Amino acid sequence: GTVKRGGPAYTHLPTAEEIATNEPNLRTHLAKWSKDDESGATYALDLWLRGKDVQKTLPALEALEQKVSDPLPTFLAGGAFLPNPTLKPRTKGSAVAGEVSFRNGVAFLDTFLHEGRRWGVSSELEVLPVDRFRPIKGSDAHGVRIGEGGVQLPFGLVRQEGRKFKKIEKGQVRDGAEMPYRAALELTGKQQFFDGVLHYETKDGLWADDRSVSRIDLAKKMPGWATAGEKWLDVNITKQVIVAYEGVKPVYAALVSTGEAGLADPQTTKATTRGIFRIHTKYRTATMASKVSGEEFELRDVPYVQYFENGYALHAAYWHDKFGMPKSHGCINLAPEDARRIFFWTEPQVPTTWHGAALA
Repeated sequence: GTVKRGGPAYTHLPTAEEIATNEPNLRTHLAKWSKDDESGATYALDLWLRGKDVQKTLPALEALEQKVSDPLPTFLAGGAFLPNPTLKPRTKGSAVAGEVSFRNGVAFLDTFLHEGRRWGVSSELEVLPVDRFRPIKGSDAHGVRIGEGGVQLPFGLVRQEGRKFKKIEKGQVRDGAEMPYRAALELTGKQQFFDGVLHYETKDGLWADDRSVSRIDLAKKMPGWATAGEKWLDVNITKQVIVAYEGVKPVYAALVSTGEAGLADPQTTKATTRGIFRIHTKYRTATMASKVSGEEFELRDVPYVQYFENGYALHAAYWHDKFGMPKSHGCINLAPEDARRIFFWTEPQVPTTWHGAALA
């Protein structure tokens, strides 16, 4: 989840006295949480209950009112303190491990009810009240296979929602049906301008505008490593797409979100660096953070991270679903499924029981 209302991260399941000490404004906080439709008590309870029977779980406000408790995880029984796997500074015997703040993202191992309030255990083994978080589902978007069993070149990926095709009837250009968001549209290769906007013809005889659709074609000039048979990735910042090649053969394409500053200078803006790079370090998960004044964030457990230049990386983004639009601080954001596929396709390979790998 992502933090919406900051507060303490506990080293164990806190007592009522410890909660009163460390959350003195709890009553006000819970009152706001109970009325927040976008990230509060009534929002997406099922996301906190993965692997549990949702039908047997009371709505959050009813559980709070009735002070419902689930069976306590055995590792928290008797006020037991959790280990400190990250070795971050903790005061021995203290109830508080630290703070979580707005723009923090945390991965949870499990959640449970205790005296009406839902608590979560994070991957860093902290105990956190989930009423301070907005649960995140993550995007279910994914790219497409190219070639045998997939789409054929040229094709376009629809990256804008709610846009309509154009159709030509009796010599007149009219609006057609709505384009299926994120679909792959097979194209004829013909293109034409309508009202000053470039459109591509689909094999169904409709026309899709290039502001809404990213056209995918074979690379015009193959680099040396392609002709040598290497795997490589072609990221197009203008089109917001990534294409995976095996030698000279494209095999997969997906929408991405690169730096929000587009083609501006990456040294002075939130643009993605441009050039030719080799992926040198990979982690199954990593923490992404910024301490720039006014833009602070800390997103833990970002999946499928692949560094290619300094702090620039390809990685999954669980906190947004705007792939096809520039949105990042400079990294190349992918939908979780696309990030997973590309992570296990690229070199260096990460052995099954390892957390990461780097080029020698």
